[in-house]
Amino acid sequence: MCLGRGVSDAGWRPLRFPVADGGDGTLDVLLEAAGAGARVERVPVHGPLGRLRLARLGWLEPQVAVVELAEAAGLRLLGARREPLRSSSLGAGELIRAALDGGAKRIIVGVGGSASTDGGAGILHALGARLLDEGGRQVRPSGDALRRIAAVDLTTVDPRLGRCRVEVAVDVRSPLHGPDGAACVFAPQKGANGHQVELLDAGLRQFAGILERAVRKPALHSRPGAGAAGGAAFALAALGARLVGGAALVCEEAGLDRVLETVALVITGEGRLDSQTAAGKAPAEVAERARRAGVPCVAVCGTVAAGEELFTATIALDRLGPDPRRHVRSLLRRAGAAAARTGAEDLPRPG
Repeated sequence: MCLGRGVSDAGWRPLRFPVADGGDGTLDVLLEAAGAGARVERVPVHGPLGRLRLARLGWLEPQVAVVELAEAAGLRLLGARREPLRSSSLGAGELIRAALDGGAKRIIVGVGGSASTDGGAGILHALGARLLDEGGRQVRPSGDALRRIAAVDLTTVDPRLGRCRVEVAVDVRSPLHGPDGAACVFAPQKGANGHQVELLDAGLRQFAGILERAVRKPALHSRPGAGAAGGAAFALAALGARLVGGAALVCEEAGLDRVLETVALVITGEGRLDSQTAAGKAPAEVAERARRAGVPCVAVCGTVAAGEELFTATIALDRLGPDPRRHVRSLLRRAGAAAARTGAEDLPRPG
């Protein structure tokens, strides 16, 4: 809203168009784009630490469901309490199972914003897979438990999954494990210290070998995006799901290209513009679609560390005034006006 007011201050008429990249907010964006026929179901699931809670399951059409992993296994659910070894993706699998119960034939799974680094073991467990230790006992899924899993029995997985098209909207291109993988890159954001990162990465590596042998897909761990959501994308891919760029999927579903035919300027942004922006984040996808449509695109961000070349221009709030966190509304309004002037200075004036 503040950006829009700034655009109005510059003499232009703003048009709001929400986008997302598979993480937090994806469900709301897709529901809004779907219009009056969309609905929300509230499903009891286990949160990242096992506490029961209600999570939203979206329905775009009678047989098209949207699961936002962060609704059930998101970092935002933990507040200041971070438990990187104990957290699980179990609740996300329970949401997928609820979608199957509701008759879904297509399920979009947005996997950003997760609290867990369990390789998707929780999702597998919720969908009927048996995670077994060396003694044949079932293992309760978590990041710490990955090293105790000696076998995965997929014969008990819900057969309805094989008759359903599952698309996993990923917002990163990271592999499952290794220096660029789920644990090393993202587990510190979930509260993991150096030793815990090593444990989680070793667990993911061991789990990858076991699950890949079970599905006879030896290179699955290295697929771009397999490390999304602590490896949840890896587990879903093992079950036959397709990994797709989350930003591209959302922009396609929401009809961004049609809107770009009607506007003179695009303003997008995120909290921090950096090297990860180009690796599947929504602002980069919006900028690329704007470029193809011949529309200038300006990025407004809290701070700019890299990636300016993706946009017609960039505006950093931390360069507009002191302490952006205390004056974010006024700075966003100023940035909106500046973006309109910067990006559209060579365009004919409106009205």
